[in-house]
Amino acid sequence: MQLAHRRILLGVSGGIAAYKSCELVRRLRDLGAEVRVVMTEGATHFVSPTTFQALSGESVRVSLWDEQAEMAMGHIELARWAERIIIAPASADLMARLAHGFANDLLTTLCLASPAPLYVAPAMNQQMWAHPAVQENVDILRRRGVHLLGPASGDQACGDIGSGRMLEPLELREALVASFGSAVLHGLKVVVSAGPTYEDIDPVRFIGNRSSGRMGFAVAEAAAQAGAEVTLVAGPVGLATPPGVVRRVDVRTAADMHAAVLAAAAKADIYVGAAAVGDYRPSVVASHKLKKHDGAGLILELAENPDILTSLSAQTVHPFLVGFAAETHDVASYAQDKLQRKGLDMIAANQVGDGLGFEAADNALHLYWAGGSVELPRASKTVLAHQLVAQVAQRYKAVRQ
Repeated sequence: MQLAHRRILLGVSGGIAAYKSCELVRRLRDLGAEVRVVMTEGATHFVSPTTFQALSGESVRVSLWDEQAEMAMGHIELARWAERIIIAPASADLMARLAHGFANDLLTTLCLASPAPLYVAPAMNQQMWAHPAVQENVDILRRRGVHLLGPASGDQACGDIGSGRMLEPLELREALVASFGSAVLHGLKVVVSAGPTYEDIDPVRFIGNRSSGRMGFAVAEAAAQAGAEVTLVAGPVGLATPPGVVRRVDVRTAADMHAAVLAAAAKADIYVGAAAVGDYRPSVVASHKLKKHDGAGLILELAENPDILTSLSAQTVHPFLVGFAAETHDVASYAQDKLQRKGLDMIAANQVGDGLGFEAADNALHLYWAGGSVELPRASKTVLAHQLVAQVAQRYKAVRQ
């Protein structure tokens, strides 16, 4: 079984999504994992410790002041026991305490005392998730190497609709399975491009697109967890560098990204072009801010940007090339045309618009290659990235090794 004898510590904080964590325990045990549960005091108002004890087959800890358990320094024993710590759900309060190093209950104390990788599945109202204080805490946690799983977008218990839903138990389980990895990219060098590119009109204005960079960053993290040495070429995004063996190169324009990718790809085995690179740039960039004249329009002459995938595929020797096709309609036909026209080894097609793709925490992909295809159903970008990396590794070995 995929998680046989793996030791997973599940932290449960206070929130209605705590009921999903019961299924998570079952799903983890289905794959052979040993699961121990630690709850915050608030979590016990949503689910009984007895429920988790019955599902996990282990006693459940709630208080740091459990005299019987602490006679043998039980919190340290738990911290050393865990191979992975996952907190699901992670409330805004719990994430704030983690970000600022609090150890004022058993769960936060364990997180500070354990060397195990920490995975956090946020769950909260969409307005809370969007609050600047929460987003600053998220950035702090990411910079420290904490793995954020979600949140997803959709209907919420409070009646709101938006980002903040905890990922489904199967998605969380899949992320944990992938975290132990099978080293399918061990010894390989992978270049990933992510995010938008910006083309300046004048010192104030630019042409850009809606890419958040989340998909590319998730792919870079998944590739690193699969054993690859990763170079991440990132457009202007506000995301922390993924943990692991990841070297980051920040760029702004399509020309900058073209140069950075070609330089990194010269020694790479695989290139995944997840960036939304601008097709055009203004032919002339004004040195001063262009002034608006009442009633007069503005005409911009645009020049075509160099195409990264075309440049790479034209080389006699080049990496295994994986492109992305973000389309609003006729996704399959456009993607398959791009696969052949640009000489790619694989293409990941996804529909964008109407809440899909850009500026969303989840996505869906359809992968195409010569003579085959596979559909990756809608899931969090974290989970989807691991699935994509597994498919890329499989195709790479089939045609390059």
